[in-house]
This record gives sequence, structure tokens and C-alpha cells, in this order.
Amino acid sequence: MNLNNKILLFLFIVAISFVIYSSFNWSMTKKPNKKSLSLTLRNYFITGVVVLIPIGFTLYLSKILIGISSNLIPNNINPNSYLPFNIPGVEILISIIFITIVGGLSLSFFGRRILKLIDDLFKRIPFLRTVYSAIVQMTETFSKKDDDKKSVVLVQYPRKDVWAVGFATKENTGEMAEKTNKKLINVFVPTTPNPTSGFLLMFPIDEVIYLNMTFEEASKFIVSAGTSSGKN
Repeated sequence: MNLNNKILLFLFIVAISFVIYSSFNWSMTKKPNKKSLSLTLRNYFITGVVVLIPIGFTLYLSKILIGISSNLIPNNINPNSYLPFNIPGVEILISIIFITIVGGLSLSFFGRRILKLIDDLFKRIPFLRTVYSAIVQMTETFSKKDDDKKSVVLVQYPRKDVWAVGFATKENTGEMAEKTNKKLINVFVPTTPNPTSGFLLMFPIDEVIYLNMTFEEASKFIVSAGTSSGKN
């Protein structure tokens, strides 16, 4: 049994044990003044579940991330290919160092020149220029520091009086706004707990409520299914 299956089995056992234990001891909560041994053990068990579930999920997601990163780096430059044993996560460290170096070089004069050449090259290729331009615009929208607190919005979705947190990308000045004869704004409403997927919706500007949350705070709120205020 590989590590992924072991972690999933561990989480499943913890969850099932919690349900069984709670079903046998639900009546104990009706007598809060009598702290018996069973009630104390039950509280310990619940505390253990609360502590272990985040740790288990974090380890599981870390294992997935390490697996993905190990496939991104070619074997001929992967340190684990030359070591007598594998070091988990070394690919992530190399990726972080590589991204940091690229970011530093892109701020230099020669780096900007090279990036300009690459940008012009991608924009000349018929199919790639559409995908490349869309991704560039999206990353620039979510990386603007000045408008960080102006991009998080509250909208009524999927129906009236039901609210969802979204990210306002830009004002819609295309055909959609002309056909509806309204000032529309594009809003990306992510899903929980995976914020990388979601829905692109267009709302009238007067129906969008701007929040003082930052992008990071809103993302934390969405990923945690609303259990986090996003302030920590």
C-alpha cells in the first residue's frame, strides 16, 4: 500500500471512528454537570480528531504536490537521480529557487529585453497567442498590489439573497455590455475547497459589493469553506 492510500485510509478510519463514537455517546452531552470518565474520554477523542484531520489532509496534499513537482523536473537535473536515497520535497525547493531567480532576472535590463522577445514570439503564434494573452491578463489582474483590496467582491449567486465571495477582474466593455445596455463587471466566483475552478459571471456594477478583504484573506476564507475569517 502506497503512502497516498495509507493517508486516505487513516483519514477514513478517524472519520468513521468519530461517527461511531459520537453515536454511542450522544446522550452524554445532555448531562454537562456530570463529568464522568466517558465524557472526558469523549472530549479527548473529539480534540484528537480536530487536531489530526488538518494534519492528515496537509500531509496528503503535500504528497500530491511533491509528486507533481517530481514529474516537472527532468531526471537529468533532478538531484534525487544522483543521490543514494530520495529526499522528498527537494523538487519543490528547486522550483522555488528557479522561480525566484527568474523573477530577479526579469527585473533587470537584459531580463526585460528577453521577456519582451518571448512575449512577442508567443503573440505571433496563431493559437498560442490567444491562450498566452488570456493567462497574462489574468495573472496581471490578480497580482496588482494597489488594487488588491478592491478586487474581492460580494455578489448574489446563484440566486437572490444567497451571497458568494468572488474576484472582480475588470469592467466588461465588450458586446455583452452593449447588448444588455448595462455597465457590467466580470467576476470570477471560485469553488470550495478548490479555488482554481469556478465560474465567470457578469454582474451589473451596482449589484456588486466591494469588500476590504485582500486576495489572500478571501482565498483562505474560500478554501476553509468559511471556517476561517482570513485574517490570520
